[in-house]
Amino acid sequence: MLPVVIEICRKVKEMGGQALLVGGWVRDRVMGLESKDYDLEVYRLSPELLREILMRFGHVNTVGESFTVYKLRRGDSEIDVSLPRRESKIGRGHRGFTVTGDPLMTIEEAARRRDFTINAILYDPLTDEIIDPAGGVSDIKNRVIRVVDEKTFIEDSLRVLRAMQFAARFEFQIEQRTRELCRRVPLSDLPAERIWGEFEKLLLLSRHPSIGLKAALELGIIDQLFPELKALIGCQQDPDYHPEGDVWTHTLMVIDEAARIIDDLPKEKQLAVMLAALCHDLGKPLVTRRENGKVRAPDHDSAAAVPTAKMLDRLNIHTLNNYRLRSSILALVLHHLKPHRWHRKREQITDGDFRRLARRCELDLLYRVAKADALGRAGDFGAEAEEWFIERARSLGVEHGPPEPILKGRHLIDLGVHPGPQLGRCLDAVYEMQLDGAVTNLTEALEAAQLLIKELS
Repeated sequence: MLPVVIEICRKVKEMGGQALLVGGWVRDRVMGLESKDYDLEVYRLSPELLREILMRFGHVNTVGESFTVYKLRRGDSEIDVSLPRRESKIGRGHRGFTVTGDPLMTIEEAARRRDFTINAILYDPLTDEIIDPAGGVSDIKNRVIRVVDEKTFIEDSLRVLRAMQFAARFEFQIEQRTRELCRRVPLSDLPAERIWGEFEKLLLLSRHPSIGLKAALELGIIDQLFPELKALIGCQQDPDYHPEGDVWTHTLMVIDEAARIIDDLPKEKQLAVMLAALCHDLGKPLVTRRENGKVRAPDHDSAAAVPTAKMLDRLNIHTLNNYRLRSSILALVLHHLKPHRWHRKREQITDGDFRRLARRCELDLLYRVAKADALGRAGDFGAEAEEWFIERARSLGVEHGPPEPILKGRHLIDLGVHPGPQLGRCLDAVYEMQLDGAVTNLTEALEAAQLLIKELS
């Protein structure tokens, strides 16, 4: 625990109040997990006095004048400090609340506004005491997600998605009454960024994201928000290649396999792999048919482009950390069958084919999506094709991108070529030779360029 948290709690006590850790930090501590999300709830002090205390410990920002949440920054750490809050429902959806801080609320009253019992546990850092008015410790022990207050729970639609991602992250069961309440909550008021916030946690913080997707189906999230995923349910596949069953079942298995092989990637590329794994077969419901007693889904990779784009639109996914996340996902979905198909005719696949594919998507990410696809099914299937694919890409040095062009515009200008269309055509033509291996150094590139200049002249 950060020493400053203890210092704040002591100062609050000196001034006649009580500061308790609440929410995720306490839940994670009970579960034996590490957490850096510090949320303090302060009782029996006015907002003005609380702010005065906090300013002694670091830079303070106020978030919301009426309900008084302070963000205290101390070095690289940030602590949320708030008064207990009263919420009054005044409109539709998760934003339709009036929230006011009330330092005179009891701990039991404050705990009632929280979503699940596992998030309604408090901890006193000064006494090492757990305060558990809703029975959250018992529910953690029994691995159960249960609402705190049925009446207030259904007023906030975002809580339905939180149930989904908690079920996946902690591998807990959602209690029956809680499932029933969730299914009654309309989700049409949720903006894309809030939906994505919960799905991002599901995809990146779960060992088995399939648990969350199954919960999403049980809670009505799939029916209300993701018709593209709903279409996978019951969509048949060839049992010789997919003995596990329909496309939905396969997708659940693929998403779990993908989660196993992304830990070494930066966040944006982890998300590219996970979302491509989720969307890779969205084209199958559009093209699946029976031919000569066999189930076929021809060109389902290209057919997935439209439903994948609709999914990404609904989640408002475009760029992340200057990484073109959306275009990466679409490219991975489009090409996810390439490793398998190329392996079947590997004697015919050239180095140039690999270099050109590397211009369309990152081959290392494509390998991971294809490997998850290969292993995400029942039966004795391996990833021989995918391992061949990535080894070939690595041998050419193109697993993370295409080769840098040897010939640059400045080289052509030195040869007397003026900037313009002719220069661009020459650069493109020499680069194509480079991709095929016909040009391997600057001398060869310049010789090829001089021949092309004569032809173009």
